[in-house]
Amino acid sequence: MLGALADGPIGVTEVAERVELPKSTAARLLASLAREGAVEQVPGGSRYRLGVRIVQLAATVEPARGLVRISHPYLAALAASVGEVAGLSVPDGFVVHYVDQVDTPNPVSVRDWTGTRVPMHAVSSGHVFLAGLGPADLERFLDRPLERFTASTLVDPERLRERIARVRHDGYAWVRDEFAEGITSVAAGLSDRSGQVVAAVHVHGPSYRFPRRGREAPVAAEVVAAAGRITARLREQA
Repeated sequence: MLGALADGPIGVTEVAERVELPKSTAARLLASLAREGAVEQVPGGSRYRLGVRIVQLAATVEPARGLVRISHPYLAALAASVGEVAGLSVPDGFVVHYVDQVDTPNPVSVRDWTGTRVPMHAVSSGHVFLAGLGPADLERFLDRPLERFTASTLVDPERLRERIARVRHDGYAWVRDEFAEGITSVAAGLSDRSGQVVAAVHVHGPSYRFPRRGREAPVAAEVVAAAGRITARLREQA
């Protein structure tokens, strides 16, 4: 239906004809899309056109592609060095959106999370993003009901504040078994020239082997270093 509107404003009847749906169904779907801001009625008429929400969403596509293009070689190097999956994510409201992942040949590995969206409180990248929020936005997030995914998920606001303060101090976040049993991850943020956190690099693997004993600090240092290299490249491109 969105494709039918791409050439300009048209009425419900023409939309229905183009997408081969009953007029009543087309009208109902257009009304739903209008509530989401994806389409809108032309003022003073009955025709529909693409809405401002589509423009906003489209505007995020090219920056995300550019970020993936710049970051991917560094993710590949990080995955090879650590021996576990490396990934890239961006904030999307109060959720983490995974946009790239580099796997390793290890026969036991974590599935590809690319395209997945996860609440920020449950994953290491999300803790990095929360650490980058201003006080008002952070309190707005903590005022929301926080979903528990495992017995280890951190859902107490005060404990989350303590965790976030530690992330701000350390520059990275570790999460173990908090979104899914048996997965541990560590993440560090990428920032733009203003210092705003715009993305995060993470490494994750099965908790029984990652991180190896005594390797937590060195692995975190590698993730922070990779994030720093990508940040430098992003600022060069800006």
